[in-house]
Parts: sequence; structure tokens; C-alpha cells
Amino acid sequence: MADNKTKKNRKSVRKFLDAVEPEHRRKDAWELCKLMESLTGEKPCLWGDSIVGFGDYHYEYQSGRKGEWFLSGFSPRKASLTLYIMAGFSLYDDLMDKLGKFKTGRSCLYVNRLNDIDRKVLRRLIKASVSQMRKLDKKNRGGR
Repeated sequence: MADNKTKKNRKSVRKFLDAVEPEHRRKDAWELCKLMESLTGEKPCLWGDSIVGFGDYHYEYQSGRKGEWFLSGFSPRKASLTLYIMAGFSLYDDLMDKLGKFKTGRSCLYVNRLNDIDRKVLRRLIKASVSQMRKLDKKNRGGR
């Protein structure tokens, strides 16, 4: 079974975020970094070359594939900010209706600028997702 190619590493989050262009994307990235750190209580770590992740959880699929991944994270990509809401969005219809202008993938929230969304709603969404992932992590590690 193949290992996950994107792994947590010791590269500098500060250097990575300071190099983000354009400036508005860099400012949004730093704001997200501070927000996610405060909501997770975890320090930021670089995963791969371009994802800033916070905390980790153990996953195990029915296929037998298992590993570690971050509880929440983001990547300041050229096209948009990608926020990783690992619990997905199906549990949060009420929040998504109030969030603002965005697109989604399976567990990715794509935002052009933070000013396009309601930050209070974003805080609630991240907090709820992290809580859900911590429960899943506890279950996957054999806890109740």
C-alpha cells in the first residue's frame, strides 16, 4: 500500500508564508495561520511544500489504508486560498449558507480573499470540524 506523499516536515512556516505573493494573499495567509493556531491550540507545521497544517489525527479506511493527517490547515495557492475542513461540509449546511462567497471540494474550501467570507462563520466552521476530527481520531486510536 502506498504511503501518503504529503508529510509533515520541519521546513519553516514563517519563511513559506513570508514568500507568498501577492501581498493580499500573504496577509490572508498570516491571518488564517493565527486563526487556526488559536482554534486548534496547535502550532503550525508545513506539510509537503505548500500546506500549513495544525495538529494531527490518525485515519484508517475500510481498505486498510491508514496514516496521519492534520486536523485543519490551509494553502495560499495562486488561484485561491484553500482551507482544509477535514470533516467535510455535509454536517454544516447552516454555516455554509451564511459563509459568503466560496467554492468547495470534498474537504476543501476555496476562497479568493478572506474579505469574501464572514470570519465569524469561518471560525465556527473550523472549530466544529476540528472537534469532529478529534472525536474521530480518538475512535481510530481505540478510545471511546
